[in-house]
Amino acid sequence: MITSAPALSVLFLAIAASSFSLDTTSGVGSDQRKATTACDRRSFLSTSTAAAGAGAIALFQPASPALAKLTLPETGKKAPDFELPNSRGDGTTTSLADLTRGGRWTVLYFYPGAFTKGCTLEARNFQRDIDQYRKLKAQIVGVSVDSPEKNAQFCSSEGLDYYMLSDDGGAISKAYGSALRVPGIGTFSNRQTYLIDPSGNLRYVFTDVESRIVMHSEEVLEKLKELA
Repeated sequence: MITSAPALSVLFLAIAASSFSLDTTSGVGSDQRKATTACDRRSFLSTSTAAAGAGAIALFQPASPALAKLTLPETGKKAPDFELPNSRGDGTTTSLADLTRGGRWTVLYFYPGAFTKGCTLEARNFQRDIDQYRKLKAQIVGVSVDSPEKNAQFCSSEGLDYYMLSDDGGAISKAYGSALRVPGIGTFSNRQTYLIDPSGNLRYVFTDVESRIVMHSEEVLEKLKELA
């Protein structure tokens, strides 16, 4: 099963994510966080448009049919294979076969960029719930186009007990229907999460993650309990 999501919003995310500063304020309710994030995005869009004129608006529109519609892999079948450099700092790679070898579920989540506001919040929430995932025999693995070094710094800075994979060029993001190419800027991974069972089959895809970052980890846990 695959959840639905607006195609345009994911393109906006890929560009705007790198411009959001991290909000380290604690004790803020989910409604307030949503409002703050929405305000930040409106401000970013307004500022960018004013600075670059009509050309800036074009960046937020699908430049081709490929950007207008993301092609997702089919659930119930083998997940797209991969082998990518990991953030462990020892120069090793991690493949889909490596992840499934231990008989665990894999929460493979794609994110636009390390150290950005939304990506940091998402990573922190997965870390907050890491013990619950382990009880369900599940592991968390992130994927972005960031370098292994940057991802390693991100994991260290946030004290993450899981690692990230570096999809340089976005080939694996494309295979998973998560690659967004922005002319003149580059390729980003859209914020999407994939549940892969111990046999390597893709069982569920979360596409509407950006608007639900605050509660995303909780929703992933609920779906795992249903599927496992």
